[in-house]
Amino acid sequence: MPAIAPHDGPLLELNGVSRQFGSQVVLRDVFFRVNRGETLVIIGESGCGKSVTLRLLCGLLDPNLGSVDFEGRGWRARNDREQRREQLRFGFLFQGSALFDSMSVFENVAFGLRQNTQLKLSQIERIVRERLNEVGLPYSICEKKPAQLSGGMKKRVALARVLALTPEIMLYDEPTTGLDPVMTDVINELILQTRKQRPITSIVVTHDMSTVKKVADRVVMLHPAPRLLPGEPQVIFEGTAEEAFASADKRVSQFVRGEAGERLRELALAG
Repeated sequence: MPAIAPHDGPLLELNGVSRQFGSQVVLRDVFFRVNRGETLVIIGESGCGKSVTLRLLCGLLDPNLGSVDFEGRGWRARNDREQRREQLRFGFLFQGSALFDSMSVFENVAFGLRQNTQLKLSQIERIVRERLNEVGLPYSICEKKPAQLSGGMKKRVALARVLALTPEIMLYDEPTTGLDPVMTDVINELILQTRKQRPITSIVVTHDMSTVKKVADRVVMLHPAPRLLPGEPQVIFEGTAEEAFASADKRVSQFVRGEAGERLRELALAG
């Protein structure tokens, strides 16, 4: 992997970013930054653009308006070859794990190494073993197919696959969805462990407040674009997890505490 180039300022930055699909506006004039080495957690109601934001941050999507800057330079300013090279610095843990059903665990974890490196099989086997061990799975699991794994095991195999390429920036899309409380805490611990073991920047999208409390250095909350007032920013909160729980904005405090409050009344009026 190329060495990280010196850069002053945010590692990643959204500058006035808007994104829509057809007539559906998902993001509207969004501004926020991601600092090198931090764990930023993005929260908000379903449909507010959290997962779209992850794809914009790593250049998988382009904004309709505004720019997404990586190390001070917009993704659009890079040619296809440069984009591909820089995207290899990102690891993406997808919400549904996105394992290849027809492949074994070994083939899944080794996939990125085979596609993007010239390593020998013995080197790949060593890395697969190390990464599986890192996420708490035995090497003997290698012959199993994803269908034979529990939800928590699938998440850990997917994380091992991402870590095999030693990413510098980790993107986690709802990493604990569908998991029981114990396995949720296992995944949260792995997010913390990943950061402790290597210099890494993490962006986590989640609805899970236990994840927010445990891993976040900083929290950004988005509000659904269709419910914004004219000129109102879509980022309605930015600060620590403790500040989110103490926020005077009812939209923030009710979301993080899981209280229906004003939202229930909004739904009743809409009906």
